[in-house]
Amino acid sequence: MRPEDIIIAPVVTEKSNDEVNLGKYTFKVNKKATKVDIARAVEKLFEVKVLKVNTMIVKGKEKRVGRSVGRTSDWKKAIVTIDTNPGDVSYMAKGGKVTKVSKKYKDSIDEFMGA
Repeated sequence: MRPEDIIIAPVVTEKSNDEVNLGKYTFKVNKKATKVDIARAVEKLFEVKVLKVNTMIVKGKEKRVGRSVGRTSDWKKAIVTIDTNPGDVSYMAKGGKVTKVSKKYKDSIDEFMGA
């Protein structure tokens, strides 16, 4: 699946807005997508480093129109935790030299709130 097919829409609620400060973003995702698929899609679409993905199936609600009763469809929700401090990574290269590599990751998802 393409990343555009995995991430359907952001879920904007009061709780999800409070968690944005902690680096947690909530998305409506494809029901067949796995946690690994969701992490790769978010990393590719928003250029952030994903630390953790939590998923859950949200059951549809029972709705009434007149005397007929129906249900809305079930959907999958993913809470994605991103790295809010993408710092430089240093490692030992040949000859004992310390080499620093700067990561090209963002520290927030700007498109989440439509900014």
